Amino acid sequence: MKIGLIDSDLLDNGSRHPNLALMKISGYMKEKDHEIELLLNYDNIDKYEKIYISKVFEFTNIPIDVTDKNKYPNIEYGGTGFFNDKAPDLPHDIEHHMPDYHLYDAYVGNEIARGIKPLRFKDYMDYSIGFATRGCFRKCSFCVNKKYDHVFKHSPIKEFFDKNRKAIYLWDDNFLGFPEWETVLDELEATNRAFQFRQGLDMRLMTDKIAKRLSKVKYHGDYIFAFDHLKDRKTIEDGLKLWRKYTTKTTKLYVLCAFESQDENDIKSIFQRIRIIMRYKCLPYIMRYDSYKNSECEGMYINLARWCNQPSFYKKKSFREFCIANQKTTSLKKCATLRYMNEFEEKHPEIANEFFDMKFEHESLYIENIEVAADKLCVKENSIMQY
Repeated sequence: MKIGLIDSDLLDNGSRHPNLALMKISGYMKEKDHEIELLLNYDNIDKYEKIYISKVFEFTNIPIDVTDKNKYPNIEYGGTGFFNDKAPDLPHDIEHHMPDYHLYDAYVGNEIARGIKPLRFKDYMDYSIGFATRGCFRKCSFCVNKKYDHVFKHSPIKEFFDKNRKAIYLWDDNFLGFPEWETVLDELEATNRAFQFRQGLDMRLMTDKIAKRLSKVKYHGDYIFAFDHLKDRKTIEDGLKLWRKYTTKTTKLYVLCAFESQDENDIKSIFQRIRIIMRYKCLPYIMRYDSYKNSECEGMYINLARWCNQPSFYKKKSFREFCIANQKTTSLKKCATLRYMNEFEEKHPEIANEFFDMKFEHESLYIENIEVAADKLCVKENSIMQY
C-alpha cells in the first residue's frame, strides 16, 4: 500500500518533538513492505490507500473533518489530541515495534537547508525515544494521563534503543511510581548512553535510596521534577533536602499556574513556590495553563514566565530588576513588562513587598545558613554531651 502519515501538531503549531506513534506505525509498515511518506499538508490525501493522522494536543487545528468517513474513508486518526485520556492503544505489534527514526529525515533536511538551525531538530536526530513504564496513580485533573491507576512496565529499553543515537529520552508518566524502578535504571545504564525523563519526575516520591541512585546515573541535561501545588510544599521540601544531600547538579521544577485560579492568589502561590525552589538552588519553569489568557493578571503570568524560564535572568536578577531592565531595552515611555509589574504592585503591594525583590543568590544562601547553623548546634550539643 501507499501510506501517508500526518503529524498534525507539526503542521499547525510546529513541534520540537517527533510523533512517537507515527514513527512506530512507519517502522511496522515499512517492515511489511508498504510505501510510507510523511505528509506536510492535507492536499491530495485521496491518492493514498491509507492515511494515519496523529495529534498530541487538543488545541491543534486540523483543516479537514477526519471523522467524515464518507469523504475520507482512508483516514485513521488517534492520539490524546483527539481522545484525551480515552485514546485507544496502538495494536500490540505496532506499539512494541522499533520506531522509524528516519521518518522525519527529509523534513529536517529541508528545514535546515532553508536556514533553520540544526539544534532545533536535536530531538528528531539525536535521541532514542520511548516509554519504559506507563501509567500514573495521581489522577491530576489537569493531566491527560488518567487512563491507568498504577505504574507498570511498558517495554524493555532495547525495544526502542538505537545504538547509532547519542542519547535516550523517555516519556514515562510517573517513573518513580514504578516499584521496580531500579531495574529500569539498570537497563538504561547498560546502554552506556545518557538519558532523561522528559515528563518530569515526582519529587513527592523521593527517598534517600532514590536520591542516591538517581544522582549518580549518566543523566542528560537538567533533572526535571514538578511543584504543581503549594499544598505539597512540605513533601516537596523534604524531597529537595534528600536530593541536595547527594547532588548539586542543575535541577528544574515545573511550576503549574493559572489552573485552579487566575487571580492574585495564584500569582502569590507562584512566588511562594519560586522562593522554595530558589532556596534549594533549583530552577523553576513556569507552566501556564491556557486560562491565564483570560485573567486580569495575564501580564504578570507573561512576566513570570519570561523571568523564570530564562535561567540567565532568574539567577542574576530579582523579578523587579528583570522588569526594570526590560524598560532599558526599549524606546517606549513605559514597556509592557514594567507596566504589568507596576499595575500589579499598585493593586497588591503586600505581594510585591514580599516577593518582587527576592534573588536567587540570597535565597539559596538562606538555606545554606540554616544548615550551617544546624551543624554548629549539633557539634555544640555533642560537645556538651561528651563533657
